[in-house]
Amino acid sequence: MVDHSGWRVGVASAPVHHGEILQGVFTGDGGLTRGLVTLPCTIHATRATFIPAPGDEVTVTPHWKGKARRAAELAVRAVTPPGAEPAGGHLDLTGDVPLCRGFGSSTSDVLAAIWAVKDAFVSPLPPQEVARIAVRAETASDSLMFEESTVLFAQREGTVIEDFGYRMPALRILGFGSRPEGGGRGVDTLAFSPARYGQDEIDLFTRLQSMLREAIQMKDVALLGSVATASTEINQRHLPIPRLDRIRDIARTTGAVGIQAAHSGDIAGLLFDRDDPEVEARTGTAQDLLQELGIHEQWNYTTGD
Repeated sequence: MVDHSGWRVGVASAPVHHGEILQGVFTGDGGLTRGLVTLPCTIHATRATFIPAPGDEVTVTPHWKGKARRAAELAVRAVTPPGAEPAGGHLDLTGDVPLCRGFGSSTSDVLAAIWAVKDAFVSPLPPQEVARIAVRAETASDSLMFEESTVLFAQREGTVIEDFGYRMPALRILGFGSRPEGGGRGVDTLAFSPARYGQDEIDLFTRLQSMLREAIQMKDVALLGSVATASTEINQRHLPIPRLDRIRDIARTTGAVGIQAAHSGDIAGLLFDRDDPEVEARTGTAQDLLQELGIHEQWNYTTGD
């Protein structure tokens, strides 16, 4: 009889992100590669339960979460010892992550699935292996699996271009739907073609990578905000935010340290120093000014708590 005493019902919860602080093309070990630095977010999550079972079939609820099912299959193979009987199981996903907005709903599903399998089989699975599985499951992934550090992540290879060594400095983010005329319907991120960058932009990405390294190591929120703003402005040529000039004026008026955006979504955010004694007043004024601009879909949260 096969011993399944080490199996248990696995549970996990995976966060989302709020688009990117920086996204572009960077120099990696094999030359130029696409990379990104995600902005952590706490306002949505995906929860997963995985019930192991003999055999090699993995099923999922809801049935259309095919990427998460594939991730669970790959994770089961990764944690199954060589020569062991094949294993499968059932994955159940719940959550409140809006689709096609730039919150990383697909990665959140995939990551919750992998972590639930890891929990079910009580098996170590380091972030680098989780990243590899995530990319195999969904073609391109965000870097949510790296919880202890900020990384510049090659989203299509599942590898780290640079580990900045520390978490991002604490921020207050006033998020909003950047395309009010879209009614919050978002962008089809799966169909969105990757941006093509010119040489001047590629050179700028190298400088921004260096600036971000310094911002994270020195916990300099103003410098981090400058990086985010520059990346947002580069992305205007590829997926423009309507009335960005007006939003930039609001940022200056309220003392925001920068503007960030989902580079393949329709959410954006004003970044404030979480530890600024006037952050509540600044955020409140910014909310009012965005309302006057016709941007009514808003939310706020903090990082670094």
